[in-house]
Amino acid sequence: MSAFELMTAMGHEQVVFCHDPQTDLKAIIAIHNTNLGPALGGCRMWAYHTEEEALRDVLRLSRGMTYKAAVANLKLGGGKAVIIGDPKKIKSEALFRSFGKFVDSLGGKYITAEDVNIRVADMEHVAKETKHVTGLSSKPGGSGDPSPVTALGVFHGVRAAVKHKLKTDDLKDVRVMVLGVGAVGSYLCGYLHEKGAKLTVADLDSEKVQEMVTKYGAKVVDPATAHMADVDVFSPCALGAGLNDTTIPQIKATIVAGGANNQLLDEKTHGKLLMDRGILYAPDYVINAGGLINVYQEIQGYNRDAALKKASEIYDTLLKIFIESDARKIPTHQASNLIAERAFLK
Repeated sequence: MSAFELMTAMGHEQVVFCHDPQTDLKAIIAIHNTNLGPALGGCRMWAYHTEEEALRDVLRLSRGMTYKAAVANLKLGGGKAVIIGDPKKIKSEALFRSFGKFVDSLGGKYITAEDVNIRVADMEHVAKETKHVTGLSSKPGGSGDPSPVTALGVFHGVRAAVKHKLKTDDLKDVRVMVLGVGAVGSYLCGYLHEKGAKLTVADLDSEKVQEMVTKYGAKVVDPATAHMADVDVFSPCALGAGLNDTTIPQIKATIVAGGANNQLLDEKTHGKLLMDRGILYAPDYVINAGGLINVYQEIQGYNRDAALKKASEIYDTLLKIFIESDARKIPTHQASNLIAERAFLK
């Protein structure tokens, strides 16, 4: 499909291709919908194999941000950016400042923040060229790293799923497999451990895995087989598209509730496949909205307590989605989509 065909199919307003020959910046900014407010969404850096792969990823991610903001009742639209390249090789102040200039050229229609392989320090460089950045620690009222609040929202989402599926408010001895123990996954492990959950973890980074073993006594499995772990909750917190034709039939958990974006490879097919197998799925853009909530509070005038309280409301939001899913006999992601679309489609 062409770029315009992809945009039309997913309902995007604007896609900006960015290139700076001096820094070799190659980036794509996707703005999905701004009916409720400016498009806010993080920027990730990834060594995509092809430009089409990068385009499809940023389109999916930005669309998810629209739904995420709408379900969380935030006056924001959905946007996202990707920088193409190996983060271990191409990061520089000049590259991020160049990206900042492209963001600034949009006049506030897109607000950027950190995402996969991007840190607050990188966004500080972006902020030297544009005010349309959030999640900073240096500016007055900056909220800094949103990962702890994202993880807190995922934690409350796990609680809601356990309540609905396992009929208990107690996480003690509930077995949780956390795939990906980076910024969000590691904080999630801490919240779960505090409530007595039994943790199993997997990550390509052995140092991060060992930290979870040392801190929380977590068991370790191979990332390639993490979805097959004999647990109650499978919590994917790495990259998306991990729920697909191959993995779903192998899942032993009765709950999938994690912080990764775009977990379903194909929404129509794989959401129903999970439902047919009796697996309760917490829609990703609902359960991982804590980071967006956190940076939205920064735009409003940052109040940490307000951000944490709003993130805790993910518990009630998911329970409503689960109830609507049961009542309509539709997959949970369809139930959450209906709620979101009532808000942003005009």
